[in-house]
Amino acid sequence: MADKINTLFNALANNGWQGLLVTDPTHIYYLTGFASEPHERFLGLLLVSGEEPVLIVPALDEDKARESSSVSRIVTHTDTDNPYELLKGFIGGSMDAFAIEKEHVSVARYEALSTSVGARSYGDLGPVLREMRVRKSADEMQRLKHAVHLVEEVLRDGLTHVREGMTEVELVAELEYRMKKLGADGPSFDTTVLFGAKTSLPHGEPGTKKLTPGDLLMIDMGVYAGGYASDITRTFAFGSLSPELEKIYNTVLQANLAGIAAARPGVSCASVDQAARAVVEAAGYGPAFNHRVGHGLGLGIHEYPSLHGANEDPLVEGMVFTVEPGIYIAGKGGVRIEDDVLVTADGVEVLTSFPKDLKILA
Repeated sequence: MADKINTLFNALANNGWQGLLVTDPTHIYYLTGFASEPHERFLGLLLVSGEEPVLIVPALDEDKARESSSVSRIVTHTDTDNPYELLKGFIGGSMDAFAIEKEHVSVARYEALSTSVGARSYGDLGPVLREMRVRKSADEMQRLKHAVHLVEEVLRDGLTHVREGMTEVELVAELEYRMKKLGADGPSFDTTVLFGAKTSLPHGEPGTKKLTPGDLLMIDMGVYAGGYASDITRTFAFGSLSPELEKIYNTVLQANLAGIAAARPGVSCASVDQAARAVVEAAGYGPAFNHRVGHGLGLGIHEYPSLHGANEDPLVEGMVFTVEPGIYIAGKGGVRIEDDVLVTADGVEVLTSFPKDLKILA
């Protein structure tokens, strides 16, 4: 944790900032080891040049913060305190330049910060934190691999409970029960289970649709474990499929494999998307692949980078992302196959290992 704090102090010097404030709870956990969801209460990590870092937490979180935070200078505030006045006391006058997380700070909080900090300009801390988080450490990689292992155990166990006539939400309940039973902290996002023609909805919501023979069955889910997320999608057949749906499945599988094969250090994010998309387009389904091929994964279920066809940022060793091409045909169904991928020194390691050949469940 100390290395991460030192990186932020270096960012102060390199950018000409006199101070910075981290307010995203995910980043505070990343930097200090203290995990909290403060809701509307103020939570912040303050760094000022030449001073010891200060972690400002709600009073009800004091014991937890002192137990888990690598930052030893912890200050609390109650529900009747003004945390911005507290912040002002540690800054000690106006600053020329102060950095905040511009994507996280609301307008109301920015106005309150402007009054308490009084800086002449405000820099964006987001790119610094993004660059820090993109390269996963050995410990982070192990946590990610554990989260992947757990979600695949959940999927493997959950499939044994699939039966004709069950509803989408019933299968969701089975899967999320098993997440906790097998040791996950919980789902990393709302578990998606879709049957039949509803699989043509990339962001469809599970409901009371019942599973019938000939249906596609799509499961998109992930878990949090040790603070890190996994994300997997597999599509199955419940009974025999039509020739067109089989073609769609095999096309998506080849697109998934092509995207993974294109990934290695130094190539662009766009090239991964383009490799997968070329397979789908060659099969005549180009317009039916209507989203990017993947996204970064780590502390967040969606984080940098975004793997779309216009992103020329290079892949770097230690980056983790998804490869999840799909084809969606309204009224008929859709297929998506998603893997979690780690960039290594000379290629990639596919963290997800659940089989991808078309599996017929009944």
